[in-house]
Amino acid sequence: MPQFLSMIWPGRATSRGKLADAARWHPLEIGFWVLALALLWLLPTRLLLLNEIAILALFALSLDLILGYAGIVSLGHAAFFGLGAYIAGLLARHGMNDPILGLLAAGAGAGLLGLLSSFLVLRGTDLTKLMVTLGVALILRELANKFDAITGGADGLTGVTMGPVLGLFEFDIFGSTAYLYSLSVLFVLFLVARQLVHSPFGLMLRAIKGNSLRTSAMGVPTNLRLVTIYTIAAAYAGIAGGLLAQTTQFVSLDVLDFHRSADVLLVLVLGGSGLLWGAIIGAVAFKLMYDWLAAITPQYWQFWVGMALVAIVLFGRGGLLGLAGMLRDRLRGLGGRA
Repeated sequence: MPQFLSMIWPGRATSRGKLADAARWHPLEIGFWVLALALLWLLPTRLLLLNEIAILALFALSLDLILGYAGIVSLGHAAFFGLGAYIAGLLARHGMNDPILGLLAAGAGAGLLGLLSSFLVLRGTDLTKLMVTLGVALILRELANKFDAITGGADGLTGVTMGPVLGLFEFDIFGSTAYLYSLSVLFVLFLVARQLVHSPFGLMLRAIKGNSLRTSAMGVPTNLRLVTIYTIAAAYAGIAGGLLAQTTQFVSLDVLDFHRSADVLLVLVLGGSGLLWGAIIGAVAFKLMYDWLAAITPQYWQFWVGMALVAIVLFGRGGLLGLAGMLRDRLRGLGGRA
């Protein structure tokens, strides 16, 4: 466990050797993905929930790339998620029902929006960024509502029919294909993100987050780096939205609502930002808490989620992984005294 925790906190590595060490896989990481795959058979009645967790984890991963590593705050990340969902849904409704092509189109469309809006987002202070990102999401929502002949408006986009994944795996009502599909996409994009943040580009992002003025003075093209990661994160969020549209075969205005952006931010705070694994652990914890608390106290589940978040912030920084790190340090201290 200590090696695993130290691995997912790569620190401020300054050499390629240290970057290679940080990028090495730990057995517990491999075990996590093996367990996630095994749940397909271990929990056959909970596959729809597991599919939601995988999609939320990918959405949170996209936010972690800009918030945790580049320091770009956002309250409108749902803009890319919702755009990806509508692109994938509209393509399927009009005959292009190949899941992979729809997913690529969703990522490309959201990435293009991220590229175009990045020049607005990167100007000004953190408060300005918050307002601009929120404004972009609100504009998209109103456009989706206005052009209801295309998007379905408040009634939602129906008639989304998906073909089999890779021409082999048909979507079923139990969610087995949906979960395996979403988990596979999450795994592949996690690998890409992991390689990215453990590269010199990832180190430069952390340097920019720490002190952008200093990195600019050193001759680093700061804005270009930020535009690049913002575009990549937007594409990730669009793919997550596309997954939701394809696996549920329905798209509503809900995908562009503010609560989507708030929930994914909560997930990241819950798991721990700037870690990649925090997005996944936070998504698991948030969805399981929501499912459990909503069943026990359907009227007050948000209160208990808020209490859990306050407790984590009070007793440990860095979310659940931060708490795990504190426990690791205390165990080490007790071991040293012994």
